[in-house]
Amino acid sequence: MSGSTQIYRQLFSFLRQHSHYRDLRHLMTLGWMVSALICSERLCLSAWESYVPCRAKKAQSVERRWQRFLCNPLIDVHKLYVPLVLLALKNWRTHRLYLAMDTTVLWNEYCMIHVSVVCCGRAVPLLWKVLEHKSAAVALRNINRYCVRPVGYYGSIQMSCC
Repeated sequence: MSGSTQIYRQLFSFLRQHSHYRDLRHLMTLGWMVSALICSERLCLSAWESYVPCRAKKAQSVERRWQRFLCNPLIDVHKLYVPLVLLALKNWRTHRLYLAMDTTVLWNEYCMIHVSVVCCGRAVPLLWKVLEHKSAAVALRNINRYCVRPVGYYGSIQMSCC
């Protein structure tokens, strides 16, 4: 657990420094979730239990904690996420950036469109939208409607096309 604690301390310090979010409890929970994700290398809430110090006696209690955080209507994703992405984009100014769009079909019912910035082999999501759509092929009007929005969320990011 000492490795996850060290990662958490660095993440929490970074989140406090660069996020304009006011509720420290939410930043703490987010920090523990990200550090557990990094340490476990799994996107599974139950796999994170051993990487987070907790007084809970049952694994279900820890998992419910994550569920409450993810479903909390008071958490503003944009206030947490956008400043961090803008900081990353600012620091990546010297690198070549690519804009990628991908679609994924979920349960043969929904199509998730996500637009990401790719830098140094890593993709950072800028925007994602889930549509009730049974195919990964999305009409151009939907792409225009959902993929032009990052400019509004991320302010004036200057990009040049190759």
